Amino acid sequence: MTEFPQSWANTPLATVLLSLRDGTHTPPKRSSEGVPLLSARNIQNGRIDWTEIYSYIAPEDYFQIQRTNPIIKGDVLLTIVGSIGRSCVVRTSDRFTLQRSVAIAKPNPHAVDADYLSLFFRSPQFQAALEELASGTAQRGVYLGTLKTIPIALAPLNEQRRIVAKLEQLLSRVNAAQERLATIPRILKRFRQSVLAAACSGRLTIDWREEEQIEFWADVTLSDVISERPKNGYSAKPVKYETPWRVLTLTATTSGRFDGRQFKYFDEPVPADSELWLKPGDILIQRGNTIEYVGVPALYDGQPNEFVYPDLMIRVRASPRIKSEFLYFVLTSERTRAFLRGRAIGTAGNMPKINQSVLLSVPILLPPITEQQEIIRRVEALFKAADALEGRYRKAKAHVDKLTQSILAKAFRGGLVPQDPTDEPASVMLERIRQSRDVAAVKKRSARR
Repeated sequence: MTEFPQSWANTPLATVLLSLRDGTHTPPKRSSEGVPLLSARNIQNGRIDWTEIYSYIAPEDYFQIQRTNPIIKGDVLLTIVGSIGRSCVVRTSDRFTLQRSVAIAKPNPHAVDADYLSLFFRSPQFQAALEELASGTAQRGVYLGTLKTIPIALAPLNEQRRIVAKLEQLLSRVNAAQERLATIPRILKRFRQSVLAAACSGRLTIDWREEEQIEFWADVTLSDVISERPKNGYSAKPVKYETPWRVLTLTATTSGRFDGRQFKYFDEPVPADSELWLKPGDILIQRGNTIEYVGVPALYDGQPNEFVYPDLMIRVRASPRIKSEFLYFVLTSERTRAFLRGRAIGTAGNMPKINQSVLLSVPILLPPITEQQEIIRRVEALFKAADALEGRYRKAKAHVDKLTQSILAKAFRGGLVPQDPTDEPASVMLERIRQSRDVAAVKKRSARR
């Protein structure tokens, strides 16, 4: 059991709320204009994200829903279905309503500060309780009756405000660090594309070329530098048991690098000499995917005859005129990616696709083999440095991500700010609220009689 300061209390959530309900119980009439209808996805990073509104409802439906218990400034929202546990305080007077996946908690201002409650909802203590109590298969969720029973670590009201002020100060620094870290993947992506652009245009090795007195680069297409015509894969029917035959999934190459963990078993014998088997140095190109990923290549570096490849991939094999690694660089460069995206064909509702004719027409500037080898050496050295920086970024991001939870955990154990002996203990505050509720209940019964 968690130890709290003596002035704190551990009490069910229901005791510090005026009410707790979820969003609309029945889907209202949707409209292209009216009152915004928000869902759980609109609760992001401790605030309401207005950039993607789920739908609108007509004003008359809104008033029918809201007339008994409206959403007002100071209410605390908590996602309770799907991505459970995200919270924020309502800080706007604008009219809106919510789907059932979001709960609306109205804090008793004499018991709990709204920001304190929202931050507690984000704490590891509360998140662990939510996960334990959540149920469901397709989408996990928490019932409101269950939610009310979860205990809240309740500090004296004045201390709550000090905790909120300290958390806002600390978490703003963490958020700033996260924002700075978020720029690193974009910088690394631009760096790698700049390296590839220089490599495939001759700028990367201009000094080497002058020293070696090599000037000739041939203007060719992909059809001139492959040993055989490109081939589509085979869509094998997957099975749920292990077999000797494995077919790659599309995700095995979506990142632009081969990932041998992404495969499925199938139960159709493939002869050892079949053209479907992959060999080291093969390049797999996604011929069908979203416009962002169509044409993405990956260099196969697995074992021979270990995988076959699916129909949504095209395999190409380099001829002796070109090194597989250099061809992979060309196909990965933004120039080639833009060339393929611009020629992808797809109808509404279908994924864009490229065909073999388009692929064969990809333009390539072809240096001599000796210069290709130098280009490969330099690109790999630069990419190795980028990979090392990316590894450091991941470690830093993991540390910063854990820092938020560590700070919140400390705050709701009573270790973030000092206690003030002049603060009214939470137990006294709760007893006064209980007595007030008892008096109100007696008056209500008298009124009925």
